[in-house]
Amino acid sequence: MTNDPAALRSGKGHRDENFPVASKLIHPRHRGIILAFYEFVRVADDMADHPSLKEREKLDLLDRIDAGLTGQHDEIPEAVRLRTALIERALPPRHAQDLLTAFRMDVTKLRYRDWDDLMNYCSFSAMPVGRFVLDVHGEDRSTWAANDALCAALQIINHLQDSGKDYRELNRVYVPLDALSETGASVEELGKDRSSPQLRKCLQKLAIRTGALLDQSAPFSSCISDYRLALEVSVIQALARRLVAMLTKRDPLSERVHLKSAGVAGVGVLGLINGTIGRVRRGLSPSRQPSNA
Repeated sequence: MTNDPAALRSGKGHRDENFPVASKLIHPRHRGIILAFYEFVRVADDMADHPSLKEREKLDLLDRIDAGLTGQHDEIPEAVRLRTALIERALPPRHAQDLLTAFRMDVTKLRYRDWDDLMNYCSFSAMPVGRFVLDVHGEDRSTWAANDALCAALQIINHLQDSGKDYRELNRVYVPLDALSETGASVEELGKDRSSPQLRKCLQKLAIRTGALLDQSAPFSSCISDYRLALEVSVIQALARRLVAMLTKRDPLSERVHLKSAGVAGVGVLGLINGTIGRVRRGLSPSRQPSNA
């Protein structure tokens, strides 16, 4: 097996994600560094998820990627590009390194005890993504609490959508074990083509709990100074709401719980409208920008 990260890439790109990544709503000044961050994270994620690599190989590759980010070598282009972009903005590598911690957990930790255990994982796997984007835009850290709730919700939505695939292909279960036990479901049921009533109830309850995270993140968009970023967050919030609604009604093992292009566009427009209305209600000018934009 080659140890070249480029040769082990999955081929997945930022346009294949559930939610917008540096869409055209984001100011062009910021899109480059955000995409550099995404590509760095993507190559690391592909290593952690690679079906043919052994645990030690994955961890060694993640260490190499980390070393490239911190300037110990220039062998991995994605690490060099992000490192360069961070230096230009005088930003630390902390958020990217938090993601690497999450990918190491993906390799070594296959089960989660309860909701708090899962939230700890999200504090490395999801919350740093939004915090990075906020830092790039020069936003105040008072926005972090709402960001963390939204990013954790997005992560859990992905986990619920892919719960069967993660179990079958990687033996990973992000559904908390106590949530399964509470409804009388078992881990092994995730490998079936259709959820049992017990598993369906478990996944539905987790979707509802994820909706509560979205309640916490509802004010997020209107707290962001950069208008374009605020609109992107509003669109993401609206998409997440729609997906949570789908997950409360559909079985992710046997039914589609992803939005088609037309659905994304429709919900996106609604998010733009809601985002603008929210700012107007707070008395913010739609064109208000932070000083560094």
